[in-house]
Amino acid sequence: MSKRFDINDPVFPKELKDFVMESGGYPYEKKLKRKKYEKELETLQIELVKVQQWVQDTGQRIICVFEGRDAAGKGGTIKRFTQYTNSRFVRVVALSKPSDVEEGQWYFQRYIEQFPTSGEIVLFDRSWYNRAGVEPVMGFCTHEQTAKFLQDVPGFEQTIIDSGTKLFKFWLNVGQEMQLKRFHDRRHSPLKHWKLSPMDLEALDKWDDYTRARDRMLKQSHTDVAPWVIVRSNDKRRARLNVLRHFLTSLDYAGKDASAINDPDQNILSLGPDFLHESE
Repeated sequence: MSKRFDINDPVFPKELKDFVMESGGYPYEKKLKRKKYEKELETLQIELVKVQQWVQDTGQRIICVFEGRDAAGKGGTIKRFTQYTNSRFVRVVALSKPSDVEEGQWYFQRYIEQFPTSGEIVLFDRSWYNRAGVEPVMGFCTHEQTAKFLQDVPGFEQTIIDSGTKLFKFWLNVGQEMQLKRFHDRRHSPLKHWKLSPMDLEALDKWDDYTRARDRMLKQSHTDVAPWVIVRSNDKRRARLNVLRHFLTSLDYAGKDASAINDPDQNILSLGPDFLHESE
């Protein structure tokens, strides 16, 4: 097995380390220190436990959609979200490719079947937005199907909101060089190599296609009632903390300790696609 590509290795050239860390216009040169991260994460997770109880007590329904390129940090963020919650009330949905039956259904149908009931939070690790991202780029749907999806999705999400369900949409944005580093780390990790699929490798040559699909998707599906929350995720620690902060500050739950949460870092997280292009 070859040596792991690790930008934290003391022998790794500083100029290349900075280049990787700051790819995609990332605003910080170094990762957040682990001790600071772990302390802040625990504080936010205590608040998440309060949210879980509040959701059960009041019958709330909450959906969180996590989207982003491969290796953007979606799964890791979801894991920290659910680490101390009860899987009966905080559920993760990561659907595989549609079956023959699902292929014949209304596109949104298989996602609706996973929506939360009263007292439940559902986290989508990728979602109905496959139809505007990976599917058109990889040739799994037609241009007409994507156009129809983008026409329909604002109304679909308006219906979700009108039903009383709270909807959060997070786009985790990773720089091209950082994505490549993470792919390399996965390839040479005995614990994570399974996460690197042939389609991930095929997508490496389609960076610009994914960028165009992303920009179109965000522009046409960012609305006042269902905005996209853009998260710069070259540093997974900062990304996770700020996703949790945004989620917690957006809810008025029992026992909330606003002073413990703090506002999200505006260099890391903001609403709407314009935030992507401020430094890219």
